[in-house]
Amino acid sequence: MNTSCASRFLKIKRSLTHKDVLCCLFITAKRFSTRELLNEAYCRTKLKCRSKKLPQDVNPQGVFACNELDLSEVKVYGFDYDYTLAHYKPSLEHLLYNLGRDMLLEKYKYPAGIANLEYKPDFAVRGLHYDIEKGLLLKLDSFLQIQFGAVYRGLTPVPTEEVLKLYKNRIIPIAYVEGDTRAHKTNQAKMVHLADLFSVPEMGLLCNVAEYFNKNHIDYHPEILFLDVKNSVQHCHPIMHKIVAQNVEEYVRPNSGLKKYFRLLQEEGKKLFLVTNSPFHFVNAGMEMLVGHEWRDFFDVVIVNANKPKFFTEVSRPIRVFDKNANTHIWEKVTSLEKGIIYYEGTVKQMQDLTGWSGHQVLYFGDHPYSDLADVTLEHGWRTGAIINELTHEINTLNTNTFKQNANWLQMLTQLIEDHQDYKQPEALEIIEKWMAERDYLRNATKSVFNPQFGSVFRTYHNPTYFSRRLFRFADIYTSNIRHLLNYSLTHTFYPRRGVMPHEYGSYFV
Repeated sequence: MNTSCASRFLKIKRSLTHKDVLCCLFITAKRFSTRELLNEAYCRTKLKCRSKKLPQDVNPQGVFACNELDLSEVKVYGFDYDYTLAHYKPSLEHLLYNLGRDMLLEKYKYPAGIANLEYKPDFAVRGLHYDIEKGLLLKLDSFLQIQFGAVYRGLTPVPTEEVLKLYKNRIIPIAYVEGDTRAHKTNQAKMVHLADLFSVPEMGLLCNVAEYFNKNHIDYHPEILFLDVKNSVQHCHPIMHKIVAQNVEEYVRPNSGLKKYFRLLQEEGKKLFLVTNSPFHFVNAGMEMLVGHEWRDFFDVVIVNANKPKFFTEVSRPIRVFDKNANTHIWEKVTSLEKGIIYYEGTVKQMQDLTGWSGHQVLYFGDHPYSDLADVTLEHGWRTGAIINELTHEINTLNTNTFKQNANWLQMLTQLIEDHQDYKQPEALEIIEKWMAERDYLRNATKSVFNPQFGSVFRTYHNPTYFSRRLFRFADIYTSNIRHLLNYSLTHTFYPRRGVMPHEYGSYFV
């Protein structure tokens, strides 16, 4: 900002009524050229932004409400295991990647050069979509719009012009993304949503192999590559379970607050249950490290190999007793659920019928918005809590002064552009074009600090992501770790923030 602009602004800086502002703008328009008027508006806006206090830090240990939740109504607490109670170190991603890569080589006979492809842990994020028809990894917002600058073929960014040529539009039809579920329609979705953290190393492997094929001019079918990688990684999960169970400390992060939280719930007369897709030996090894050998004493019901989301959607699959000593399930009919016994498969309907737990008295925590949370809230009326590991990194980034300054100025600059966009004089268009270039720079700056390729898990340039929309729809509350609930009483009510709708009072600041 030049000195003359600042001095002129300081001379007129005082409390003005709306009528005064209109009058001043009229006088200014008469006195100055369009160029000077726009520069003056820019200076005023910049000074206003600098004069405002930055927003307070967000608490990284906070619990955030999407829907009002009164904990005094909750009598039963349920938990998933992976990425809900057990949080994994980066070594687990490397393990899954390496196992999947080896499977591609051994079972599917992929080129030997793939053995040299190392995992890139900071490449992908959760919540992306993979287009199995076009072979692209991309980020969609809540309106199914593509975020330009976040579309990759292998490890190579795809230019916006090529993206528009491929899709003909920046908005993807919902049937292409989710499939067509209307009557007499059988169209399958052409995109896969990567909604859990186990999919991150899978996408890392997929993109590495695609990049290898592209660089070496090897033709491949994107859907075949996707299925080969997906099957390779999934077939390696039993191997991963065995390795992790034998070396828990190498792969699982300590979580000292878990035992204290379970004890608090138990002492207050709450019922606890565990429903997980993982096998017993894997869960048992992790829970013994996290809580202690007596971990099962805290749970009234433990169900392993649940095969969610089928556990929440099917009605006829019988629940079975799992013999942990023989490492097999028993064929006898289950007529009651007893503490200390491990159960296998089954359905939520059977669990509710045998326990009487139902509706809003149940609060279930999981990390996956679909397989953990969607059906229990939509079909069964349970309350839900999402455990989102990435929140810690996201909030720590939000709390930096640089991000706050850039985000606030981005908001105000965007408003400035909107207010002056109807000027058509050549000199005005030149200035507004500079403002647009600055806005683009700020948008990329606020994106790349979260992840250089894809930005934030929760936001595109200005809209919530597709992942966020699902999270906010299916989770009553969310946080990054179960232990953060220890900061709240068991009668606490979580209230959602009153958001600003487009037609309501505006606020420049995040």
